[in-house]
Amino acid sequence: MIDKPTIARIMDATKIEEVVSEFVTLKKRGVNYIGLCPFHNDSHPSFSVSPARGICHCFTCGKGGNAINFLMELEQMTYPDALRWLAKKYHIEIKEREMTSEEKQRENERESMFIVNDWAAKYFQDILHNDVDGRAIGMQYFRSRGFRDDIINKFQLGFALPQRMALYDEAVKKGYNPKYLVDTGLCFKVDKDEAGNKSGQDKYLDRFSGRAIFPWFSVSGKVVAFGGRVLDSRTKGVNQKYVNSPDSEIYHKERELYGLYQAKKAIAKEDCVFMVEGYTDVISMHQCGIENVVANSGTALCIHQIRLLHRFTSNIVLLYDGDAAGVHAALRGTDMLLEQEMNVKVLLLPDGNDPDSFARSHTAEDFKKYIEEHQTDFIQFKTDVMLRGVTDPLKRSEAINSIVESISKIKNQITRASYITDCAHRLGVNEAIIVNALNNFVRNGMSEQVKAERRAAGIGTPRAATPQQPMAMKAITPLDKLLEVEDLLVQLIIHHGEKLITVKDVEGNDVEVSVAQYISIDLGGDGFKFHNAIYNQIMQEAVEHSDDEGFVAENYFANHPNPEISRIAGLPTGEQEVTTASLQLKLSPEKLRQFVQKDLLSFRTHYITQRLIEVQQEFAKNPGNRELLQEFMKLKQMNVLLASQANTVFN
Repeated sequence: MIDKPTIARIMDATKIEEVVSEFVTLKKRGVNYIGLCPFHNDSHPSFSVSPARGICHCFTCGKGGNAINFLMELEQMTYPDALRWLAKKYHIEIKEREMTSEEKQRENERESMFIVNDWAAKYFQDILHNDVDGRAIGMQYFRSRGFRDDIINKFQLGFALPQRMALYDEAVKKGYNPKYLVDTGLCFKVDKDEAGNKSGQDKYLDRFSGRAIFPWFSVSGKVVAFGGRVLDSRTKGVNQKYVNSPDSEIYHKERELYGLYQAKKAIAKEDCVFMVEGYTDVISMHQCGIENVVANSGTALCIHQIRLLHRFTSNIVLLYDGDAAGVHAALRGTDMLLEQEMNVKVLLLPDGNDPDSFARSHTAEDFKKYIEEHQTDFIQFKTDVMLRGVTDPLKRSEAINSIVESISKIKNQITRASYITDCAHRLGVNEAIIVNALNNFVRNGMSEQVKAERRAAGIGTPRAATPQQPMAMKAITPLDKLLEVEDLLVQLIIHHGEKLITVKDVEGNDVEVSVAQYISIDLGGDGFKFHNAIYNQIMQEAVEHSDDEGFVAENYFANHPNPEISRIAGLPTGEQEVTTASLQLKLSPEKLRQFVQKDLLSFRTHYITQRLIEVQQEFAKNPGNRELLQEFMKLKQMNVLLASQANTVFN
């Protein structure tokens, strides 16, 4: 991990105009430079670079920032990778924190797996282009799909020989450890005692033998997995047309999207992503000229994949064929997309067409025109699909409930209100009824998948009522809201913890304190603390280091020895990529103070609400407890005080 003095040297040496000029042709204009914006289709120079301030900015699309921001956004680099790029440019030696023996062992294991996968990808490519079977079977298949050589090379497509140990034998011959062939899923081990193994000894078999190979790349471009399509006649009648690498230390299918590495720049530039189902859909659309496309390979979208896409755009078009399977695919996972504040549209292609065949028979211009003319807002699409031809009152009610539940996932209040009005008009239902149903869904809280994600992250979930607690005492929503605000506050500490804001002390005087110190003092004054113990540790350490010279909270926590803290900070522990949100967010001290105070007020509100519920539960079991009664009255008084504070802070 890069140490803070090295980061400081890199930033001191960096000249914004020199970095930007690597990618944009700049012209001098006064003390600044201008050029065509690389983030959108710019016809008139709107991209300004200020050497004095060390920043760049597009006056049309609004993108820019310092050199790190620029590289992360344009090249989709991680924060450490951007630093390494700058260090290489300015010939600065990188000094990184010494890893523990356990960290070294894990990193060595991962690196070995990446090396094996990289070799395998080149091996499959070589077979495709130079082996007799590769050209006769593999290349013939790709030619039958109409793939050009440049597209085959772009996606590094390959072919695996039909012999069951061809890759294994070649890998061992090259000196690769069989352990990593198994760990990556390239091979699988058949024990000597397993049924069907008559060799009398352990043996290793190739997973992808006789298949066309589609490598999977991480966002940073490393080969993490493979997909293989069956081709040869000996497997005719096989149910499993495609085989994919199993989950491993470097690959988790719920965290990856096929084609994202090749598409990321186009997605960011177009501010939109097309979601399709299969490998060939992605490749054919690229060949057609549409590059902002990824595939989830026929599985339901997971929240990790959505968050990964959200780094590049908030707009997604689900692009599927128009049969029943396509309709089902379009409806799957969309509530999570809405929950993650994605703008969702759906496009079903004409019957008999999938994105692959449609792209091969149309130009990019025709395809884009068709998309523009036929894409439908998801809520409208769902309404049309679920209520088409439905006359049974019960089924109609179930369909309406499902539509309203989807609307309840939309967080933007204006957008949600617009959908409520539109839905009431379309369905012929009183708007008040829809609002009431929607509020019920909102009160019920998060989806089960989101709850599972929170548990996995150690953030916590609402506590279920014990057998002694009446069902009426269950209150999920206040705790859910409290945990959400906790997330916001800890992100403020991580990304802005050392920054100074001006606040009033008890005597009404202006004082300067760091963000971390202010949050800690505000919560500690009433004995409040975060539910998540890791969050409390982050706050404590930020306060302890606030006065240290050169302390930058984001760098400190990103390089924290505790991997859970570095993960929360947004920097990778392995192949997970850093979000650019914190680096893009440039706040004035006043605006930052407003954010902090609003989030603290919101935290207090939900904290007190949740604590009131808990006190009521405890009092119901022990009605004679005067301490509980006193605490209840104190909390009620605090609620009144909060109401007056809300008028000041939020108005």
